[in-house]
Amino acid sequence: MMKKKIISASKASLVLLLCQMLSALDVPLDSKLLEELSQPPTITQQSPKDYIVDPRENIVIQCEAKGKPPPSFSWTRNGTHFDIDKDAQVTMKPNSGTLVINIMNGGKAEAYEGVYQCTARNERGAAISNNIVIRPSRSPLWTKEKLEPNQVREGDSLVLHCRPPVGLPPPIIFWMDNAFQRLPQSERVSQGLNGDLYFSNVQPEDTREDYICYARFNHTQTIQQKQPISVKVFSTKPVTERQPVLLTPTGSTSTKVELRGNVLLLECIAAGLPTPVIRWIKEGGELPANRTFFENFKKTLKIVDVSEADSGNYKCIARNTLGSAHHVISVTVKAAPYWITAPRNLVLSPGEDGTLICRANGNPKPDISWLANGVPIAIAPEDPSRKVDGDTIIFSQVQERSSAVYQCNASNEYGYLLANAFVNVLAEPPRILTAANKLYQVIADSPALLDCAYFGSPKPEIEWFKGVKGSILRGNEYVFHDNGTLEIPVAQKDSSGTYTCVARNELGKIQNEVQLEVKDPTMIIKQPEYKVIQRYGQVSFECIIKHDSTLLPTVIWLKDNGELPGDERFLVGKDNLTIMNVTDKDDGTYTCIVNTTLDSVSASAVLTVVAAPPTPAIIYARPNPPFDLELTGQLERSVELSWVPGDENNSPITNFVIEYEDGLHEPGVWHHQTEVPGTQTTVQLKLSPYVNYSFRVIAVNEIGRSQPSEPSEQYLTKSANPDENPPNVQGIGSEPDNLVITWESLTGFQSNGPGLQYKVSWRQKDVDDEWTSVIVANVSKYIVSGTPTFVPYEIKVQALNDLGYAPEPSEVIGHSGEDLPMVAPGNVQVHVINSTLAKVHWDTVPLKTVRGHLQGYKVYYWKVQSLSRRSKRHVEKKILTFRGNKTFGMLPGLEPYSSYKLNVRVVNGKGEGPASPDKVFKTPEGVPSSPSFLKITNPTLDSLTLEWGSPTHPNGVLTSYILKFQPINNTHELGPLVEIRIPANESSLILKNLNYSTRYKFYFNAQTSVGSGSQITEEAVTIMDEAGFLRPAVGAGKVQPLYPRIRNVTTAAAETYANISWEYEGPDHVNFYVEYGVAGSKEDWKKEIVNGSRSFFVLKGLTPGTAYKVRVGAEGLSGFRSSEDVFETGPAMASRQVDIATQGWFIGLMCAVALLILILLIVCFIRRNKGGKYPVKEKEDAHADPEIQPMKEDDGTFGEYSDAEDHKPLKKGSRTPSDRTVKKEDSDDSLVDYGEGVNGQFNEDGSFIGQYSGKKEKEPAEGNESSEAPSPVNAMNSFV
Repeated sequence: MMKKKIISASKASLVLLLCQMLSALDVPLDSKLLEELSQPPTITQQSPKDYIVDPRENIVIQCEAKGKPPPSFSWTRNGTHFDIDKDAQVTMKPNSGTLVINIMNGGKAEAYEGVYQCTARNERGAAISNNIVIRPSRSPLWTKEKLEPNQVREGDSLVLHCRPPVGLPPPIIFWMDNAFQRLPQSERVSQGLNGDLYFSNVQPEDTREDYICYARFNHTQTIQQKQPISVKVFSTKPVTERQPVLLTPTGSTSTKVELRGNVLLLECIAAGLPTPVIRWIKEGGELPANRTFFENFKKTLKIVDVSEADSGNYKCIARNTLGSAHHVISVTVKAAPYWITAPRNLVLSPGEDGTLICRANGNPKPDISWLANGVPIAIAPEDPSRKVDGDTIIFSQVQERSSAVYQCNASNEYGYLLANAFVNVLAEPPRILTAANKLYQVIADSPALLDCAYFGSPKPEIEWFKGVKGSILRGNEYVFHDNGTLEIPVAQKDSSGTYTCVARNELGKIQNEVQLEVKDPTMIIKQPEYKVIQRYGQVSFECIIKHDSTLLPTVIWLKDNGELPGDERFLVGKDNLTIMNVTDKDDGTYTCIVNTTLDSVSASAVLTVVAAPPTPAIIYARPNPPFDLELTGQLERSVELSWVPGDENNSPITNFVIEYEDGLHEPGVWHHQTEVPGTQTTVQLKLSPYVNYSFRVIAVNEIGRSQPSEPSEQYLTKSANPDENPPNVQGIGSEPDNLVITWESLTGFQSNGPGLQYKVSWRQKDVDDEWTSVIVANVSKYIVSGTPTFVPYEIKVQALNDLGYAPEPSEVIGHSGEDLPMVAPGNVQVHVINSTLAKVHWDTVPLKTVRGHLQGYKVYYWKVQSLSRRSKRHVEKKILTFRGNKTFGMLPGLEPYSSYKLNVRVVNGKGEGPASPDKVFKTPEGVPSSPSFLKITNPTLDSLTLEWGSPTHPNGVLTSYILKFQPINNTHELGPLVEIRIPANESSLILKNLNYSTRYKFYFNAQTSVGSGSQITEEAVTIMDEAGFLRPAVGAGKVQPLYPRIRNVTTAAAETYANISWEYEGPDHVNFYVEYGVAGSKEDWKKEIVNGSRSFFVLKGLTPGTAYKVRVGAEGLSGFRSSEDVFETGPAMASRQVDIATQGWFIGLMCAVALLILILLIVCFIRRNKGGKYPVKEKEDAHADPEIQPMKEDDGTFGEYSDAEDHKPLKKGSRTPSDRTVKKEDSDDSLVDYGEGVNGQFNEDGSFIGQYSGKKEKEPAEGNESSEAPSPVNAMNSFV
């Protein structure tokens, strides 16, 4: 059955099991199906059989398994049940069988030595792991011994014994001096496999007192040192020469047993003077090629990946000028068990038959034994469907209860193999996995494949029908595949329609319909034709097509298989390509390609451009191809090529191009070799080894290139060693325990000979390891497993072929894989610099705990709470990254008078390490923001009432408020400034003893212990003396300015619109206009006329995220405009809210409110006039903006009004009252309730809102004379 090749990662383990099934029943890799099928347990991950652990770290014994239902886990230790609940040091990971033994918290590794085995069990069976032998590593000290000095005569042999302590695993031995310098070794002096230092003959320079043997125990990363050995060489004249004598091994013969697949090491070290030379042979055979290496100056014979064929007698021969000595080592290769056929999972339907086969080999032959659910099959519950026959279990007529997990154990004296294989008996009704009503579209006369992926147990039978009630499909015109697919080899138009797939077994039946549409093929009915055109002429190629009406074709034109030049001369029409003003560069092949979703057709034509002939007799064309190519002077690395030029066709040949073909590696592909002038007809060509050369020549003139000549005869150069090694060698670990060595493979042309391979060598840097080398096939990657985490390695990759090696490659430095950092930075300290800035310090972590490339440190910090408020609010954590090995960093943008927490983490290429303990710090107080609002109410002859709101961001403990005010006379001059300090717990103040009918300007701000915050300003007018009225009038109290002006232009920008508001002082009945444009642009201002005499306007149709400039002017008043203001629209939002300022209901409501106020004013003045007459005050020229007194809070009445101009009644469109607000209870239709948010839609002075709506907390309004920039603290808080 056809299987999908990509599945989700969450189903990977189940797929690994089901994809290995051997039976008549196949399970498709469908994710939904896999989730529903029951499955016995399968071990997916386990620790190695021989598990040596570090006694200083926690022991983790892995056991992971998958199954459905999820399996439960249990363990045995030394063959008996291991009750982990009774051992406080042992825990099992959730949803896993992995054990964690806590050694770092008081446990001892020695107490947990033993043989462990894991069992994973569910209702369908039990799987078991290998026997995992846990042993802690050991690095014992050297036993103390008294070492006598060695007195040796010059020319004698000497052996310095190391005898390292027995460790687990065995240590690595090396010799050094007191200065920790490696002792030089040579053919005369070398270290044996047992660690002893052998001198074939001593020389006077060997005298020293610091021969020290070191033992390095890699598992615990410790090095033990033997006491220094003293050697003194005394000279005797003359020095006697001696023939070779073997120091090791002793005697004439010895034996060696090695296991299949291991590395065989044979050693011969000889004494003698002169120093003997060692040679190795295999009696009765040859040393295996590509697997034999000589080490330690040929004293060690190394054969990798040994097999039984490597058994035999190996002779080492030591020879010098006086004679020779030899030793024969009889090698026997045994073998631990290895698989021939490992048992594979079996899925059966009830009543079916099947077999499990377990075949292994070894030397000696392994014994095969079976277990069922972890129990020897001889004592397991009987199953009548099961019969054991040696290495095979035969199943007959299985039932669902036959489901189980079987274990095959193959063992001999050298080891064992254990494999789990389950038998899963499923009874499932048919399911069709292909989507219903799937549409297939094909081109007529091509095959059509209709899928019907299915599953069922027993295996369902599949039948196909055409149409809903059609008959079953049969006959040679259909092909029925085993996976359910119906194939129509040659689909015709009448093959279109509905096809029904029916799947049935004894448990049920299901069907599915799919649709087939057969389309007409796309054809080019008028193809482009070959054209010859003179320069600067015009040419056209036609490409007329016919296609299926339901398919949308696209036509593409190519020139020489590439895109058309981006030139206006090329005109692509519906059915043609036209080239205007043709030049020589237009010469080439033009292809018309027609594509649809189902097919593609193309047609090509050649365009030849020629010069316009001066006379009809002269024709310019490309040269004819050269001919009669001949090779002479053949050498290993060069050859001479000669040829005869073809006709130049009235255009001189400028040069010849020589190309070659490598018939051995890339037949049919021609490469550029060289170029020579057009006057030359011979050339000496440089060649490379192991290439089967053919050459051809192309002539070039001003018109173009000729056709290639016929190829020359072939010339095969001799093989040679590679000249170069692979480039771009790198070593980067992909996992914490591996090193991935990569390089760029050489091409066959660069191989210089057959049998291209690579010798990959590596060793740990600065550890004095020997090089480890492997020879791999012609690949570009090799993975070294089992490496320590993130250690440097020296790496080199050398090319070789059957003739030998390339030159010695250069070494590169790589690193094994990274792992997450182990420790958190310590000693984290915070130094608060000011209320918004802090500096954090930490100690760097030890580089060895980083376990990777140190990328830097991350500081996580977040606000816990504001110290000036009781309530806490969640704030998202902020992260700052400091690159490199820094030990400090700055934390900007903090909020004053707040409590913060932070921690620090180290970062490498793998990720972040653990966090340091949270550090708490507090920021000091700062200056507060401006008070949230300032309202001036209840004006009388000599008093005003001030109300205010506390700052939105106090940034500390408020100590007081500062109020400053001064009068403004009729000429706009400011009077003396008065300052009042108000306690912080007050929210209102009545100012008394003020002058009547006087405008005052107020400056108000809050203070903390740090200083004063930003201020807000406001203006208000005391009422006029009643004695000055002859006749009260509506609108009294207004001050007429001396000249018109527009000030305080403010903007509140949203995503695509902005509210523009302003204050106007001057004559009434003025028509305003708003001009705006993009900031920084030289384009003309755009102009919008304001309807009526409103002091606000809404600009619409703006671009989100754009800065605009704006100004306001009055019609009919030349040069009368406001200053420019700049604002920026907000970023594009997912949704918009309605701008109520443009809604009809809102405008009507505002008109009704204005009419109601007018009626109340008239009633109020009538009542007050009943008591007498009042003089009319003279016109005042200080400010002309009409000031409407607010409604009193106690009785709902209005204050007195006067009009300085003809006692006119209150007009529609009158501007802001002196306190800049209408109370919320007077008008619930605030723009705050309909805009896009209080913070984002209105300017800080609230000018637009002040015209028509009330706010719960009034934003301050800044005056024209003393407007201030907003506080940077406020700006920071607004941003946050």
